[in-house]
Amino acid sequence: MEIKYVLNEKMMVFDLKAKDKNEVLEELVSVLKENGVVDDKEGFLEVVKKREEEFSTGIGYGVAIPHGKSSLVKKPAIVYGKSHQGIDYNSMDGKPAHLFFLIAVPDNSDELHLKVLAELSRSLMHKEVREELEKASTPEEVIKAFNK
Repeated sequence: MEIKYVLNEKMMVFDLKAKDKNEVLEELVSVLKENGVVDDKEGFLEVVKKREEEFSTGIGYGVAIPHGKSSLVKKPAIVYGKSHQGIDYNSMDGKPAHLFFLIAVPDNSDELHLKVLAELSRSLMHKEVREELEKASTPEEVIKAFNK
């Protein structure tokens, strides 16, 4: 599973307006709704928030990977978002998150969910990938960052 094949240029936000964790989640889930991935924005938002309450998905290095698996999701999707100011996301390293990848998968997608999460995490551990994403201002540049 290569991340560049799961990313959709219509589901990228290059200047998140959010000021806190809840606003980030709401902004990213709104993109799913706008693109027909979920019909029930509030319902899926609750799924993602519940997951965050169990364990923060702020993995450090300025990155957060919130995710949710639900029958509310029609098809697997990733929403990419970038916050220039950074968001306190209760990250493992205590630093603000700037890069966000919201993963949404249908209930029956255990294997896909884990593959996408693992591949994304693996890619984002590389400093050069994160640096390319921090500089990226177009969907093409985001996708290219994962070609490293």
